[in-house]
Amino acid sequence: MNVLLLGSGGREHALAWKLAQSPRLDSLHAIPGNPGIADHAQCHDVPLTDHAAVIDFCRAHAIGFVVIGPEAPLVDGLSDSLRAAGLPVFGPSRAAAQLEGSKGFTKDLCARENIPTAGYVRVADLETAQAALARDFGRPVVIKADGLAAGKGVTVAMTEDEAQSAIAAIFEKPGGEAVIEEFLEGEEASLFVLTDGTHYLPIGSAQDHKRVGDGDVGPNTGGMGAYSPAPVLTPALEAEAIETIIKPTILGMAKAGTPYSGVLYAGLMLTRTGPKLIEYNARFGDPECQVLMMRLEDDLLDLMLATEAGQLADRPEPRFADGTALTVVMAAAGYPGTPETGGAIAGIAAAEATGAKIFQAGTKRDGDRLVAAGGRVLAVTATGASVTQAQAAAYRAVDAIDFPTGFSRRDIGWREVARERGE
Repeated sequence: MNVLLLGSGGREHALAWKLAQSPRLDSLHAIPGNPGIADHAQCHDVPLTDHAAVIDFCRAHAIGFVVIGPEAPLVDGLSDSLRAAGLPVFGPSRAAAQLEGSKGFTKDLCARENIPTAGYVRVADLETAQAALARDFGRPVVIKADGLAAGKGVTVAMTEDEAQSAIAAIFEKPGGEAVIEEFLEGEEASLFVLTDGTHYLPIGSAQDHKRVGDGDVGPNTGGMGAYSPAPVLTPALEAEAIETIIKPTILGMAKAGTPYSGVLYAGLMLTRTGPKLIEYNARFGDPECQVLMMRLEDDLLDLMLATEAGQLADRPEPRFADGTALTVVMAAAGYPGTPETGGAIAGIAAAEATGAKIFQAGTKRDGDRLVAAGGRVLAVTATGASVTQAQAAAYRAVDAIDFPTGFSRRDIGWREVARERGE
């Protein structure tokens, strides 16, 4: 089977690496890909916003299956265009992708289906937002732009000034919408399931680190590292989350005439009263995908094909390697603001000689040099019997990479490392 993978980030490199291991694969193509993805796939320059061009590419290359990695093409309805052209796709429809594309859509679904989540209001203008802040919420308060924001559209406002600034930024231009939410206390974890619209299969858990600095300080990013599984999401808590959050979502989406097919990524807050939904993503996370793919022992392509074909009912749960996978993101100086691009990167072979896998994200070729071309540049991923061991292995690989204009956090997995030490 000829497969087309859409996307260019570290998530897509991890997917390409895993798809390339499938015995069902004849050839793998990627649009647009990156230098790391090019080790596993033929990369092509076709605009993902041009649906007709993507369909023409599929026909010209006898593509039998399309895997959509990032969220933007899903929210843009590319999966609908491909399916209308007779091409099977891994990824939800435009209507179903609203679970990620609109925070308000998801919160309203939670209200209809009694899914545990933070209390909220939806606001569409500055005055209403300011009134809601004054009337309905204490501090801290969570303010979310209602749209795609690459993991960075959320403000946890600890003070009145921070809350007012976040609201003002959202409504600075006409057409802004926001969700204002109750602040939830607890520890966050991510739960992933494959669903064909009716049935589901759990496909792992993870815990990521959104803040840019050690000790979880500084602005939110798209993710500075992650590990899988997340021990804090115990089997009992995972079962509760599936029963109270995942199942009602799948049923509610089908009932509304927008069945969800693909991977459903639930960001959870583990509160004293049980798991609550923070938000949904309509794709694998980045960098969560990297650690999930490092642990997955089953054929990813086979699982994706079964998802699209509606054949998950009788499949066993996917098999994962024991132990932990942990990834450390190396970002370009200036991230999450304006990143410094063009910095040379060397030492990837030396890093992988330690046993790690280096997934490329914001990279490009400049002659015979590999250089930084984005904010998050590399995802250095390693495994170990524990989080402590996986962390040590990942940082051995980080230290083998020569990236003078890059930086990373040095404490990915710190909470679990502390728990493993009995602290």
